[in-house]
Amino acid sequence: MTGRDGGADLTPISEFEPVVILVRPQLAENIGTTARAMANGGLFHLRLVAPRDGWPQERAWHASSGADRILEAATVYETVDDAVADLQRVFATCPRPRHVIKPVMTARGAAAELRIASHHKIRTGILFGPERAGLDNEDMARADTLVRYPLNPNFMSLNLAQAVLVMAYEWYLTEDITAPRDFMTNETHVATKGELENFMSHLLRELDDTGFLRNEQKRPGMIRNLRHFFTRGEVTEQELRTLHGVISELVRARKAQR
Repeated sequence: MTGRDGGADLTPISEFEPVVILVRPQLAENIGTTARAMANGGLFHLRLVAPRDGWPQERAWHASSGADRILEAATVYETVDDAVADLQRVFATCPRPRHVIKPVMTARGAAAELRIASHHKIRTGILFGPERAGLDNEDMARADTLVRYPLNPNFMSLNLAQAVLVMAYEWYLTEDITAPRDFMTNETHVATKGELENFMSHLLRELDDTGFLRNEQKRPGMIRNLRHFFTRGEVTEQELRTLHGVISELVRARKAQR
């Protein structure tokens, strides 16, 4: 093959990571975008069963966005039996109900099972069917467990790479420690209670001076409202400095007018 620079540094962490098995894939571009989806989620072992147009195909590399090493390491098999022969557990994605009696899991549940199997050094694989019709009953007969994604029941259509990406994403999340929420402060920090109180003292002092808080009955409630406003969010020290400056400038302008 030509026109490649090696792509990203995509090296499997373990030989016991799940194998993605594309059964009779039809388009080289879909194989390439599948490799890209695998790399996103930390899956690196790719097997191809009877690709319609043979293998390798340059168009797959063009579509992979740098996931070259996954494609270069991909292996080709004539049958599903050959592709799963060395595996100990096999999952099969199944977008539509079939007359099959097997355990059915969501992508999240299957990912958790795959992670446990990986830790126990059990070799696993996930079957994905051809673009047009998906896996047939003979393909699914080779699997221990079916995987169905909980999607909009009125429209559950996914392309091949999307189907792989959902599974790869759930696999990645099983050991991801990213906080579900973060707050970007750049070079400043979330204001301390002391800094907030210092600002409130500055603000209330000037509001008293202007007469804004002159109604003694309403004054406590107005102060509480102001305090709630500035303490309910993550006000930063830099924002407080700006507000201090605003107040000081308003005071300066008022004194100049006098």
